Amino acid sequence: MATTKRRQNREGSIWQRRDGRWTGAAYVLTTSGVFKRAYVYGRTRDEVRTKLVRLQSESDRGIPRPDRAWKIGEYLDYWLAIVAKPAIRPTTYAKYETMVRLYLRPGLGGYRLDRLSLPTVQTFFNSRLSAGDSIAKVHVMRVVLSAALTRAMREELVSRNVARLVTLPPAPPRDRRPWSVDEARRFLRAARRDPLYAAFTFLLAYGLRRGEVLGLSWDDVDFGQGLIHIRRQVVRAGGQLHLGTVKTTAGVRELPLLGIAREALIEHEAKQLIGNSVNEWGRERLIFTTASGRPVEPRNIGRSFERIVRKAGLRLIRLHDLRHTTASLLKKLGVSPRDAMVILGHSNISVTLGIYTHGDEDSRRDALDRLDQVLRMPRAAPDSPADTPVAVTSAVTRADPRARED
Repeated sequence: MATTKRRQNREGSIWQRRDGRWTGAAYVLTTSGVFKRAYVYGRTRDEVRTKLVRLQSESDRGIPRPDRAWKIGEYLDYWLAIVAKPAIRPTTYAKYETMVRLYLRPGLGGYRLDRLSLPTVQTFFNSRLSAGDSIAKVHVMRVVLSAALTRAMREELVSRNVARLVTLPPAPPRDRRPWSVDEARRFLRAARRDPLYAAFTFLLAYGLRRGEVLGLSWDDVDFGQGLIHIRRQVVRAGGQLHLGTVKTTAGVRELPLLGIAREALIEHEAKQLIGNSVNEWGRERLIFTTASGRPVEPRNIGRSFERIVRKAGLRLIRLHDLRHTTASLLKKLGVSPRDAMVILGHSNISVTLGIYTHGDEDSRRDALDRLDQVLRMPRAAPDSPADTPVAVTSAVTRADPRARED
């Protein structure tokens, strides 16, 4: 008597629906670690069978299938709250959240995560450029989306990161022309009576970041040993001022207390109002504070800088370009890139070399002037037979007889 062969556990099954399409189902491994019934669909039985075999093969190789259909918007919200926020700085989180809320979620939020395609993402970024967004902003959007999709790959929710495959025009380089020594000196003279003169001195003398200067406390200054310790920074994120660690581990550094910085600090201490302990910031003993003892608003130091520059008739640059001015001056003084990297708190030598190789107009003129001197032929004295073509040819052939062959 013939017997019908029964399907084995998790072998799967295929059947035709009333509308003529075919469906396949099998139990496969999911991202939650358990086996669940998954479905595939197609126009023909062979198409469904091919999909089902591939699905089961991936499960047998330990590749799980997502057990829920994430939408891009849902996953971005999850990634921001659970993955990004605990791991990145408040300012970076604020920028990422803005990109998700204003651009990525409205533009891509309705698509399924596991079906997000390269053409869809490419079209979205092209539309943002056509809408007038800067190339730099669109690059930030891609960074955020790519970071979220990389996490999705680790969670085995997607098989590839399509954001990395998008083609975007390169961001235009910023035209940064740092100040010369004379311009830097003129600025310090113009800022001499400003309450933030000592802060500007630190910005120029050490190339500190704006937040690093505002995060300095009196406990970071060792007058006896002649040292300053760069450890914290003040930033605004989420509508509040935060005092936290510096941008990178390389930003934690110990630098000698220069004479110009020491003098500026002593003068600043004599003028600083007493009474910082009356609010929550008093115990931090910050060097640069408002009259009420609170940290200086980072944007306000930029406004003060611009006001001083305009009043002094100096060439206007960004406050952050003081950092590039310091790097440029270190280069002109012959300071090695490795030492400049430590002084500036760069985490990668390539960043320092990028500034060092960005020559200024004076260095280019000096280099070409020296090349001009090398290439110039010395002028011969009148009627000097030694420089005539015949005399030169004779001297060459006497020195090397093979020259006659030419």
